[in-house]
Amino acid sequence: MDFERIIFYIFAAILVFAAGRVITVRNPVHAALHLVLAFFTCAGLWLLLEAEFLAIALVLVYVGAVMVLFLFVVMMLDINTSPLREGFVKYLPIGSTVAVLIFAEMFLVVGSKHFGREVVAIPARHAADYSNVRELGSVLYTDYVYPFEIAAVILLVAIIAAIALTMRKRPETKYQDPAQQVLVKPADRVRLVRMKTEQKQ
Repeated sequence: MDFERIIFYIFAAILVFAAGRVITVRNPVHAALHLVLAFFTCAGLWLLLEAEFLAIALVLVYVGAVMVLFLFVVMMLDINTSPLREGFVKYLPIGSTVAVLIFAEMFLVVGSKHFGREVVAIPARHAADYSNVRELGSVLYTDYVYPFEIAAVILLVAIIAAIALTMRKRPETKYQDPAQQVLVKPADRVRLVRMKTEQKQ
């Protein structure tokens, strides 16, 4: 067994362990940290497949942005998970049935009959100067330049729509004007009341 296959089995075992801990651990903060471990391990597997762009995108986008934000929200909200786990036994048969169906579908689709060495040949190893990012950019900006630009326009429209929906005027929403807040004087907010002192008899 070569060194690359040993590394693959180690990363695969860590990935399965981390994914299992994400759905079995009780603390949501620990679940988020195990999901970060799963993302890092998946990035390592993609590096073994010479997919450097996907690996670095997974680390930067999901681990560096999404998971940090998710972890921050979970820690700030301090969610009480005990009420959420009260119906675990109640929904266990349905969850087990869905899990069995998913495993059966994966076995039928990703089985050795469709993805074995007899069907899919092992890809050839590239030279040391091969760059996955350069090849991806070459294909993306030549053969798929118009779909790429259309996707960029759709994402821009989605961002503008999200900002417009967030900033729309609603009567029940209170707004603050920083210019008016700066001009406020202490006399406008603080009222001093003079009271006569009382002496004990």
